[in-house]
Amino acid sequence: IHQIQMNIVRLSLPRFAFASRLISPSATTVTTKLHTTATSRDIDQAAKYIGAGAATVGAAGSGAGIGSVFGNLCIAYARNPGLKQQLFTYTLLGFAVSETMGLFSFMMAFLILYAF
Repeated sequence: IHQIQMNIVRLSLPRFAFASRLISPSATTVTTKLHTTATSRDIDQAAKYIGAGAATVGAAGSGAGIGSVFGNLCIAYARNPGLKQQLFTYTLLGFAVSETMGLFSFMMAFLILYAF
C-alpha cells in the first residue's frame, strides 16, 4: 500500500519535493536539477544591468527637485525677506524629501545588481 501511495503522489505532484513527506517521513523526496547555460546567464546579467540603469533614473528626478526647491527659495526670499528663517526651514524639509527619493533609487539599483 505504501508503494502505491508513493506512485500516486509521484504521478500527481512530480515537481514538489515535499509531496512524498506527506505520506511518510522515511520516503524519498523527488528533486529536479536546475540547468543553466552560458547564454541564459548572460541574458540574466544583461537584464540586471538594464534594470539597475532604469532604477537610477530617479536620481535625475531628485536633482531636478532639489534645483526647484532652492530656486523657489530664492524667489520667495526676494518677495518677502522677513520670512527668511521659516522659508529656509521649509526648504531644508523639501531638500531632504527630494534627496531621499534619489537615495531610494540608488538603493534599488544596488539591490538589483547585487542581491538578485
